Amino acid sequence: MPRKKDTITLSIPPGTKEQLEALARRLKIFWGKEPSVSGLIVAIAQQQLAVGEPFTLNSNQVNALQQAIKALQDGGHIGEAQIVLALLLNQGKLETPLRQSLMKQLSQPTEGWRIQIEDFMARKQPFCLLYRNSQNQELEFTVRYAEIPFYEKRFYLQVWCEETKDVADENPDLPELWHNRCLRFDNIQSVLPINGEWRGELDSIKVYLQFRGWLAKAYEVKEEDLENQLRGEVRYVVRRVVNPFWLIREVSRYWEDCIIVAPDSIRDRVKQKLKSLCQNYNIEIRD
Repeated sequence: MPRKKDTITLSIPPGTKEQLEALARRLKIFWGKEPSVSGLIVAIAQQQLAVGEPFTLNSNQVNALQQAIKALQDGGHIGEAQIVLALLLNQGKLETPLRQSLMKQLSQPTEGWRIQIEDFMARKQPFCLLYRNSQNQELEFTVRYAEIPFYEKRFYLQVWCEETKDVADENPDLPELWHNRCLRFDNIQSVLPINGEWRGELDSIKVYLQFRGWLAKAYEVKEEDLENQLRGEVRYVVRRVVNPFWLIREVSRYWEDCIIVAPDSIRDRVKQKLKSLCQNYNIEIRD
């Protein structure tokens, strides 16, 4: 015998039935070939469908999720990043520029470069890399060694490449590091394997540092530190440096408690930055 069903009578405004039928059609809930309002109500009652407006995101929530997406991509969790992107596009009420930006990210294949590059690194396979820098210039690098360090809030691709022309004119004082580059994964355009030998490491220089005051005892040893000695009230550190940009960023946080003693090429860079800072604040400097 057919199972007995409950019946209800609804009092609805004109046009509501057509709206319910349209919704049932969109959700593919049919009785035979026609959309089923009864089936739609049952699906809602059984919590098979979520009702109400899609959730909205304020600017802080949008920024937080975008940072999460970048962290997932940099960490090689491409699938999880795509899930968050799709969630925002499907459920969030987004302004048109943000929606278009997220749709572009969802369709771009560049987030997967880390997986491919890690495979090259494991196999010691040199590769050619096409890169778009912050000035929208396209550069091609012949990479013969690579590492993936974590600086501040994200992972970067650090490589040794054959090309030096793009940095030689800007950094004439540091020829020892002309072959090193620090790249963002989301600016990589393509990678292709090539023939040749794989190097053993990045180029580097020794930088001599002194930490004073409270930092002398609070200093945390870094993996790149070659020597580390506390003598009286001063900590002397010799560090292997492959990219002076990140070293100067670190030193600038400690002000007078950290001094670059040598080499002069790095020391002079800090001096120049301090001079520029004083000029910005109208502080007179006497050489």
